[in-house]
Amino acid sequence: MTGSLDGLRVLDLSRVLAGPLCTQMLADHGAEVVKVEAPAGDETRTWGPPFVDATTSAYYTGVNRNKANIGLDLRTESGQRVLAELLAGSDVLVENFKAGTLAGWGLPDEVLRERYPRLVQCRITGFGTDGPMGGMPGYDAVAQAYGGLMSINGEPTGPPLRVGVPVVDMVTGIYAFSGILLALHERRRSGRGQLVDCALIDTAISLLHPHSPSWLADGEPARRTGSAHPSIAPYDTFEAADGLVFIGVGNDRQFGGFTELLGIPELADDPRFRTNADRVGNVAALRPLLAERIARHPRRELATALLARGVPATPVHDVGEALTDPHVLHRGMVVTDGDYRATGIPITLERTPGAVRSAPRGHGADTRGVLASLGYSNAEIDDLVAAGAAVEPPC
Repeated sequence: MTGSLDGLRVLDLSRVLAGPLCTQMLADHGAEVVKVEAPAGDETRTWGPPFVDATTSAYYTGVNRNKANIGLDLRTESGQRVLAELLAGSDVLVENFKAGTLAGWGLPDEVLRERYPRLVQCRITGFGTDGPMGGMPGYDAVAQAYGGLMSINGEPTGPPLRVGVPVVDMVTGIYAFSGILLALHERRRSGRGQLVDCALIDTAISLLHPHSPSWLADGEPARRTGSAHPSIAPYDTFEAADGLVFIGVGNDRQFGGFTELLGIPELADDPRFRTNADRVGNVAALRPLLAERIARHPRRELATALLARGVPATPVHDVGEALTDPHVLHRGMVVTDGDYRATGIPITLERTPGAVRSAPRGHGADTRGVLASLGYSNAEIDDLVAAGAAVEPPC
C-alpha cells in the first residue's frame, strides 16, 4: 500500500515549526522529503528539555519524521551548487528564510520560475515580503499578539494570554500543505508550478472567527470569556465533584436534556433561558444555577450521561490523559516505532492512509546518501565535508 503522494519529491529548507509540519504531513502521505539543515542544525533540536538524545529535543521529533536529512552550508558556492541539483529533481520547495535570502544566493523568484518551471514553491514568512510589515520577523506568539488572537484568549478579569499551543504556526503549516496540494492539482492542467505564499499574520487573522465577523457586523470589541463561548450558552467548563468537566449545549433541545438530567427541568421553560439568545444574555444568572447541580456529579459519569442524551460533554483531560485515552489510541493517534513515540496521522484516507515509516533522522544522517544519489563520488563528498559545505554526523 503506497501513500497518496508516492512519487512526489519535496525539498524542505524550512526550520522551526510551520514548514517542518507541512513537509512532515507531505511525507506521512508518501512524498519523498529531503530536509536540508544548516551546519548548526535546526534550532529546535536545542529546544528542551526534554531531549530524546544528546543532540535532539522532543520538540524537534514532533515535526520531522519520514524525512531524509542532509547537512549543507548554503552560504557556500559548493552548497549552492548542491542546492541547484536538489531543486532540479524536486516537485516542491518549502522554505521559511528571511525575505531575500534565496535571492542573495542567486535564486530570486523569477530565476526559480525560469530554471524550474514545474516547481511548486511554498514560502512561509511572518508578515509576507511586502507591505508596511513586509520582511519583518515573526514567531507564533508575535502573530498571536499582532493579529488579535491573544486579546480574546484568557479569563475576563485577566490579561490577554498566548494560546497554549503554537496554533498560528501549526495552522500555517496546514495551510501550506493545502496550498501545495492546490498548486499541484493546477499543475496537472497547466504544466507549471507557482508560488504558494503563507504568512503567519494571515493565519492569525483567519483564526479570529467568530470574533471577526461579529466585529465586522457591529463594531463591538471582542471580550475575553475564558473557556466560555461568546455566542453560545452554556458552553463552558464547570467544577464537577472530582475535577473539571466541559459542557457544550448547542441548541434548545440539548438544553432541555441537560437540565432534565440535572433535575432542574424548569429552567428550560424559564423565559430567561428559553432560547440560546436568552441564555447568552442571562448567562450570569444561569451559570450558578447549573454549577450547583454539576458539582454533585463525578466528571466522567456526568459526561457519559450527557453524551447518552446527545449533549456534548467531556472531562477536561490533561495531555497525559488525552494521549492514553482508549478512543485516542483506537484512532491510531499515538504511534510507536522502537524508541520513537509520537502523535499519529490526523488525515486518514481509506485506500492510502499514510504511514510513519521512519523516526526523525540525525543532523546530516543522510548527507552521503543524498549526495551519492546526485552523482557525487565518495571522494567528492569527502571534499565537501572537509570544506564545511556538507555536514555528516560525527563518527
